Amino acid sequence: MKRCPWPGNNLLMIKYHDEEWGVPLHDDKKIFEFFVLDTFQAGLSWEIVLKKREGFRKAFDNFDFRKIAKYTEKDFERLRNDERIIRNRAKIRATIVNAKRFLEVKKDYGSFGKYIWQFVNNKPIKNKWKNIKELPTTSMESDAMSIDLKKRGFKFAGSTICYAFMQAAGMVNDHLTGCFRYKEISDS
Repeated sequence: MKRCPWPGNNLLMIKYHDEEWGVPLHDDKKIFEFFVLDTFQAGLSWEIVLKKREGFRKAFDNFDFRKIAKYTEKDFERLRNDERIIRNRAKIRATIVNAKRFLEVKKDYGSFGKYIWQFVNNKPIKNKWKNIKELPTTSMESDAMSIDLKKRGFKFAGSTICYAFMQAAGMVNDHLTGCFRYKEISDS
């Protein structure tokens, strides 16, 4: 079975590639989880984030944005000392701020998914990359998303992070055309 080369031989990465990456997400809780994970991935390898994913899940109340939006300074300090996660001060603060902004967007649009999917006209962009070197790190859509998120007060919402989120959340199908998942996701 042929797949994208980026998971290599890492079983955790292969499982993520084969089962989650690029599958369109519309559930707000899952969208928030992916948004948090992409925030913490900035400047690091995805493998590190995946290895700590369960730790993040436990430390951040199962990615419950309503609970995270109410976190206090005590919660921040708890997270700063939690070895199960990446203990970056700015990323922890950003997650708390982003949970608050997430709720505001949800209130305005009915769901965060409805808001975020508008950047791709409510349907996944089906790219046709043959080689991993062709994959972009940003797009016009991720640029627009980044500008709007920042205007709304989101942190760690640069275009590169937004594009990585779009890939993970299935807003773009960036599986290579030779990968078995490309057709599966395109046809779903």
